[in-house]
Amino acid sequence: MFSFSPGSTFMHAFQVLQGLVYLHHERHVIHRDIKPSNLLVNQKGEVKITDFGVSAMLASSMGQRDTFVGTYNYMSPERISGRAYDYSSDIWSLGLVVLECAIGHFPYMQSEDQQGWPSFYELLEAIVHSPPPSAPADQFSPEFCSFVSACIQKDPQGRLSSLDLLSHPFIKKFEDKDIDLGILVGSLEPPVNYPR
Repeated sequence: MFSFSPGSTFMHAFQVLQGLVYLHHERHVIHRDIKPSNLLVNQKGEVKITDFGVSAMLASSMGQRDTFVGTYNYMSPERISGRAYDYSSDIWSLGLVVLECAIGHFPYMQSEDQQGWPSFYELLEAIVHSPPPSAPADQFSPEFCSFVSACIQKDPQGRLSSLDLLSHPFIKKFEDKDIDLGILVGSLEPPVNYPR
């Protein structure tokens, strides 16, 4: 099981947040499919949000959508329930991704005494009706636990916006630190060299 250090988790979260601030507040776009495979990291450690195939524009910052598109594992409870949703649905997905990076596995995995992954219906039921996953307080800083909690609130009105999350103590804690994700990325796999 691989997980990221707090510093690298911060850098990933910070860069995705910057992208979400641009999408939500500048372009009025909901991505609707934030998940690990749609967050690409280049050799310099720069994170890029990709796959805008199911994204949607909102007419205003207060607009909402009600269509069911995207990857259900990372969908917010209101989306799974078929209720109207807004930018905060991307924040839910970000919280799950950040938590997954930190703990090294998808947050809604079954407990270790059960075998395998939850079924499709068990997962949807858990997302909608069970308490949201949280960062283990005995393994992570209070700031990190608070950041994850600020993202993964059942009530979308309780989630912080991407702009507000940029001022969160977890982000502020690492903001002035010089963290080079290029070193981390370079240590994971050799770059792919395609023949010319």
